[in-house]
Amino acid sequence: MALLLFFFYLSQLALAHGSAVKFLPGFEGPLPFELVTGYVGVGDSEEVQLFYYFVKSEGKPEDDPLLFWLTGGPGCSAFSGLVFEIGPLKFKVDVYNGSLPTLVYNPYAWTKVSNIIFIDSPVGTGFSYARNNRAAQTGDLKQVHHLHQFLRKWLMAHPDFISNPVYVSGDSYSGIPIPVLAQEISNRKTLTLTSCRDEGYILGNPRTVPNLEKKLKIPYVYGMGLISDELYESLKRNCNGQYQNVDLNNKACLADIQYLDKCISGINSAHILEPDCGLDSPKPRKTGRRRYLDGHQLLNDEPLPPLACRTYAYYLCRHWANDDNVRNALHIRKGSIGKWLRCNHGLPYNND
Repeated sequence: MALLLFFFYLSQLALAHGSAVKFLPGFEGPLPFELVTGYVGVGDSEEVQLFYYFVKSEGKPEDDPLLFWLTGGPGCSAFSGLVFEIGPLKFKVDVYNGSLPTLVYNPYAWTKVSNIIFIDSPVGTGFSYARNNRAAQTGDLKQVHHLHQFLRKWLMAHPDFISNPVYVSGDSYSGIPIPVLAQEISNRKTLTLTSCRDEGYILGNPRTVPNLEKKLKIPYVYGMGLISDELYESLKRNCNGQYQNVDLNNKACLADIQYLDKCISGINSAHILEPDCGLDSPKPRKTGRRRYLDGHQLLNDEPLPPLACRTYAYYLCRHWANDDNVRNALHIRKGSIGKWLRCNHGLPYNND
């Protein structure tokens, strides 16, 4: 039995090594950087298989920082980080004609000076999958636990990076699990992680505390010139800093907030200088502590966004990632998932 467990352990390390990707459909010629994709099994009996894209630094990979990158949601694929945010690829935005969308090199990527592992987390995100329904149930704490296992196993399979400065990083909803993960790494530095140089965490536009975010939103929209002096002063005077769960008897504050919402209703909240083009995927709704998909809004039913919108590239990436040749190039396990979604807001996810 001990021998069988040993060989099983070795097989899992081999899987964590991943497979090199030299060419990608839609990109002309060989990739000008090193890309490896693979899975790391976490959870009970490796029931959760987390998919990752590893891009080696184009600078000094043996010395440069190692970043573990998550995209928010929860449920948005780390592929967004790879092609829309900090990675070395981006889509050439042309009118979609039915052919495979084109990828081009991004010369301003963070991978110029850092090694980055883009992780599809939590389970059910991107190309990550669960082997049974029970393992598909996830949440904030379970995601942190799985990511901690991922980090440990990946470093065990890649000992050359153990001495590199390590950062856990991400954006949007990742502001919830990442600080907890960083604390978990610091508190439980055992075995492989003993030598891990965990330097900290990096967050961009993170989700934090909803009440605080709402409170800080008011001075922000005022400072950016989106509301008038009069409305700003009235909000301060009538709401006394309480802009969420307002007392229903405070009619003046409620009226101010209603007017505020009207003033910014046509603004792109993610980037105020860009047109408000809507979202690529359905917004989640909450029922108690669990998130579900808005049933009336299906991904394929959404209208095609204008070419000038950032979301047009999201539309292109759906077609690219669901191409069979692309999946083969990325070494995706056949039958592991159905349709790839950039953001899967239908996850059975507990906000705990």
